[in-house]
Amino acid sequence: MMIVFLIAPLLAVVPISFSSGSFLSYPLPGFSLQWYRQVFTGGPWMDALLNSLIVGASATVFATVMGTLAAFAFARRDLPAARSMLGFLISPMIVPPVISGLGMYFFFGQIGLTSTLTGLVLAHTVLATPFVVVTVTATLQGFDMNLLRAASTLGAAPMRSFFGIALPLIAPGIVSGGLFAFMTSFDDIVVALFIGGPAQRTLPRQMFDGMRDSINPSTVAMSTFLLVVAFLTLLCAAWMTQRSRRQLQLPT
Repeated sequence: MMIVFLIAPLLAVVPISFSSGSFLSYPLPGFSLQWYRQVFTGGPWMDALLNSLIVGASATVFATVMGTLAAFAFARRDLPAARSMLGFLISPMIVPPVISGLGMYFFFGQIGLTSTLTGLVLAHTVLATPFVVVTVTATLQGFDMNLLRAASTLGAAPMRSFFGIALPLIAPGIVSGGLFAFMTSFDDIVVALFIGGPAQRTLPRQMFDGMRDSINPSTVAMSTFLLVVAFLTLLCAAWMTQRSRRQLQLPT
């Protein structure tokens, strides 16, 4: 019942995206794909989708690299004040997005990064990195650090040990964290409103403006597309997490 209660409101908008009418209403006057043709045949929707993909991919790469390195440092258990540092790194997950967006707006404004694609990528990297840190840290709980020590005693350099031993074993966890990072960036609206300008309009911001200015099923069609993307990402992340657990449980 709880699953139905949570999922039903999301699925309620899907049939409206196939409506032949011009308004959001039930029952549907007819079946049509006109709204999908409208959002996927150029114009502001495609520009916003392109911006979201560029920002999301860039933020995912940066967040995945930094989050993985940070999680690996915590897993070695030789950092001073490790808990305090971990709490600081995951604080963007706890602080309300409005506060984060406002703080980034004032800070980025001082260094000229507001209304720029670079500023939006950096802001989303800050928001997405904690998800990678948490996911990869959880994956490394089952990783045996003695494997790296054994490689070191055999003459392997630290970089070779990491890329040859650790990375293949924890790769599913890294990919899972990267997927969560991408969806965090792809779905953000609050920080995009503060940092992005007219030329950096992302897909969630375009949807927000569409609901504010003129409500029509084109917005619902794009919402359905995002719902499918989020569902597939969740399935992929769950599969990668399960695969990572199985790999780390194999006898060595």
